[in-house]
Amino acid sequence: MDVSPLPALSAAVAPARTAGPERVLQFGTGAFLRGFADALLDEAIGDDWDGRVVMVGSTGSGRAATLDAQEGQYTLVVRGLRDGEPVDEARVVGSVSRALAASDDWDAVLDLARSPDLQLVVSNTTEIGITDDPDDRPDLDPPRSFPGKLAAALAARAEAHDYEGAGLVVLPCELIEGNGDRLREIVEAHAGRWGLDARFLQWLDREVAFCNTLVDRIVPGTPDDPDDLYERLGYTDDLLTVAEPYRLWAIEGVDPARLGALADVDGVVVTDDLTSYRERKVRVLNGGHTSTVPTALLCGLDTVAEALDDETVGAFVRRVILDEIVPSLDVDPEMAEAFAHDVIDRFANPFVAHALRDITFQQTAKLGVRVAPSVRGYCEKGGEAPSLLCFGIAALLAAVRPGAVDGLSTDDASDDWRRRWDGVDRTDADALRAFAADALSGWGLDAVGGVPEAVGDALVAIERDGCRPALAARL
Repeated sequence: MDVSPLPALSAAVAPARTAGPERVLQFGTGAFLRGFADALLDEAIGDDWDGRVVMVGSTGSGRAATLDAQEGQYTLVVRGLRDGEPVDEARVVGSVSRALAASDDWDAVLDLARSPDLQLVVSNTTEIGITDDPDDRPDLDPPRSFPGKLAAALAARAEAHDYEGAGLVVLPCELIEGNGDRLREIVEAHAGRWGLDARFLQWLDREVAFCNTLVDRIVPGTPDDPDDLYERLGYTDDLLTVAEPYRLWAIEGVDPARLGALADVDGVVVTDDLTSYRERKVRVLNGGHTSTVPTALLCGLDTVAEALDDETVGAFVRRVILDEIVPSLDVDPEMAEAFAHDVIDRFANPFVAHALRDITFQQTAKLGVRVAPSVRGYCEKGGEAPSLLCFGIAALLAAVRPGAVDGLSTDDASDDWRRRWDGVDRTDADALRAFAADALSGWGLDAVGGVPEAVGDALVAIERDGCRPALAARL
């Protein structure tokens, strides 16, 4: 029997939104922005705000052409757990008006930058995108770097409006601390090197808000089963995008009115200080990974979801986060605990096969930033060492022993750990405790009350009994 091919996504398949003014200039066309910023902006569109997004691609990926072929539309599939219950939802996102390629359409980008309708600039050019290229030039078509492109676009806007009004809010989504401040510094440096009109810097300071932001959402992008999803949807989509339910866009230091209806979308937080949001993310989400993944690997597991589903390791992960990391934080306890439950749901997401080995990149360096502060905070507040966090550190020390875990991700300290383990008698409890105490000095934990003893005892148990029995005895 002949089966008719499914139609491709277009306005004929899913009617497009009524055209609205283009209020958002977005640098980046990748999966993260589609699953995060553009989806949230789509939810903002309504009676009080009717803005559309113009995407600008710089990598030559061809996504700009694909977006235009689909009339700016794509399908977002939200998969994961929400309050412990499975979620598997799909909707067409219609916030994108059009897409441009910077290499071919730079004049069109500058025209949009001059538009009085424009309100927001959004970017996600990876962490290395916000770097200063001192050799970038305004006469290039376009400038090479993202900050150079932004500086040229802002200069065109300022000149077109005679350096009066026409303010914008810049929302960088790159994962670096102080992303807005850093981007402003580079734009100002370009202005000086390029000899821009002196009024430009005054206009920039007066009219353009460069916001520091913290963004948090897992967006795997392409699903593992696109054909099954196409059958379910009834059409194909070359930009089908998968994201988890959780999302946070924390934006610092701007009048919410300047964000339009975006400020009222669930998951968007406007704050005077990102510190508490950053601390809970680094300590609970990232620290939860760093402190538990070596244990899961030594217990023979492969993915984060498997770890949460395992009776012993799952209990360990939950107790590390809820009983030891959360109490160590200097943030609102209710906010921290609610976030911790969200994190546990995210870890347990059955739709995302997050490989444990992928999380071990630079793990020994990350421990000092993500885990050590929680150990110190717990000791200061509780007066004793956190036994399970200390077990996680011991598991990390055991995991970096050459041959302990196959396929462990590269770590700059791998050679150093190999040398440290050389000559250590794994049957000698005193030698293992001395090894642990020496390792803890690198993270400033060797003098924290009770921690060297707890880590040393855990390492002895892991090497003597195996990780799983040693862990079970502590739960």
